[in-house]
Amino acid sequence: MRAKLTPSFAARATALPGADRSIFWDESLPCFGLVVTARGHKSFVVQYRANGVSRRMAFKDGLSLDKARKEARKIIGDVARGHDPLQARRKQQAAAENTFRAIAEEYFRREGGKLRTKGQRLRAFERLVYPRLGGRQIADIKRSDIVRLLDRIEDECGPVMADRTLAAVRRVFTWHAGRSDEFRSPIVRGMTRTSAKERARARVLSDDELRVVWRATDGAGWPFGTLVRFILLTATRLTESAHMRYGEVAGGDWTIPAARYKTKQDHLIPLSDAALAVMAGLPRLSQGGDALVFTTDGKRPLGGFGDAKKKLDTRIVAILRERDAQAEPLPRWTLHDLRRTARSLMSRAGVTADVAERCLGHAMTGVRGVYDRFAYRDEKKRAFEALAAQIERIINPQDNVVALQAAAGTG
Repeated sequence: MRAKLTPSFAARATALPGADRSIFWDESLPCFGLVVTARGHKSFVVQYRANGVSRRMAFKDGLSLDKARKEARKIIGDVARGHDPLQARRKQQAAAENTFRAIAEEYFRREGGKLRTKGQRLRAFERLVYPRLGGRQIADIKRSDIVRLLDRIEDECGPVMADRTLAAVRRVFTWHAGRSDEFRSPIVRGMTRTSAKERARARVLSDDELRVVWRATDGAGWPFGTLVRFILLTATRLTESAHMRYGEVAGGDWTIPAARYKTKQDHLIPLSDAALAVMAGLPRLSQGGDALVFTTDGKRPLGGFGDAKKKLDTRIVAILRERDAQAEPLPRWTLHDLRRTARSLMSRAGVTADVAERCLGHAMTGVRGVYDRFAYRDEKKRAFEALAAQIERIINPQDNVVALQAAAGTG
């Protein structure tokens, strides 16, 4: 039906008697029309022909008559230039529905009830996967993209976390492949970073390796080298220290807030004198409680750990070859190994397993797991001081040898 579309006509228009919906085509722009349903819903459409196919394209709700008419003229202009706006819109909508994030969210919505670790996986995806792959078309994700993702996770969180993330991503890909006619997962066998035995017995640096790593931090770039030392002295995960803020420290005690701690509980670390000295050696680039400790501009926490780790490894090789021109690089190691190494050194220093586990913030089971933030504070303080002393004995062994020789000479 033809009509002179005006704001007043659009306001009072109703569907024709007995019709589920009626279209009133504009007299001044015949391809533009107002759709009115029997229930009174109104919307605007434009009709055109592209590539021999007739298209009817609806506009989003809420447009005024003038804006809808202008939009219709623009669409007709695009058609005249050889475009197909409706087809382009459908492709855009399909693309939005086929990003990795959209597919993963649909997977968790449909299958999440069957997963015991749904919450952990969702947090891992938000923190580790979506920032790099979330907006990508799932069909465009290549094997090399997965490898680079796992490299980053391994460097920042350790090889075990990389393998857990790989397993969760693989489940999403497999689920999607079972629902798609064309998709094939880019993940293949052999992409894991550890074997079953290695996952049970993860890497701990030897004393000699630790000495070389500690020395290499001097030339690893500021403030990354300092961060590496701090991670070892506090037995923390990379991002926990990298995102540290001055307001989290009070009276020498550092409280990592639950919001950014793995167990979702506040974690108290009584800093050793050596850890406090590391902090004291850093310039403070901004003020206030939210001021970052490890930052290069005072605005953002330190990042780019993958490149920084490569530079550190290059420095390590240079140090090793000062002693032996044919020396090989250290066997594969990650920054997360420092946390594991710190735990081992605590045991060597005589720290009980119960206290050492609390120092690392591991959740305790049973009655032991119910404790407030300050429980075992003094025991943890002694443990971190013992860890610092153990590290000092390792990185400066000659001082100890000289002291022992002097003592032997006076006996």
